[in-house]
Amino acid sequence: MLQRVITLTTIVSLCLLGLMLASTTPATAGPFGLLVIFISAYLACLGLISFFLYGMSRVIGHVVRGMGARRPPVIMSFRRAYYFSTVLAAAPVMLIGLQSVGSIGVYEAALVLIFEIIGCLYISKRI
Repeated sequence: MLQRVITLTTIVSLCLLGLMLASTTPATAGPFGLLVIFISAYLACLGLISFFLYGMSRVIGHVVRGMGARRPPVIMSFRRAYYFSTVLAAAPVMLIGLQSVGSIGVYEAALVLIFEIIGCLYISKRI
């Protein structure tokens, strides 16, 4: 059920993001338009990263299992991939936001990276 909701949300947000980027400029979109762009970008990244993590976990699991490992790897559930992607999807949106107020330097990129590491560590300990 979660996969269907994420799939539908991703498709709708990608369509909305494409429509907003093709039809408006940041000057004409206004604050509400920019909010819609940032939210739809986050939701699109959320869905794409969720399915990427889940798919890569399954591929790696099947490859390692085919190689005859002693202990087969545990394939990540979609819910766990979704939890990790909630943090990982924030990075592109934060970087776009930082770029909009100034340039992104090493310091800003390091802060975003530290945030991502702390978020992923927190999720891995809580699950």
